[in-house]
Amino acid sequence: MLISESVECPYCGESNEIEIDPSAGRRQSYTEDCQVCCRPWQVSVKIGPDGEASVSLHAEDESGFEG
Repeated sequence: MLISESVECPYCGESNEIEIDPSAGRRQSYTEDCQVCCRPWQVSVKIGPDGEASVSLHAEDESGFEG
């Protein structure tokens, strides 16, 4: 079962919907492009014991953004 999360692009500030696959592990890191401005962000995901996802976005030229 996929988890949907709403995040804000650290470049353009627009809201994006991403889907997280908990079966990929409790800690995940991957690159995804903004659905609006197409710039890439590094997505870091932590899945808690309750199944809740904590998502952090990091732009290539920024320290990070919590979504």
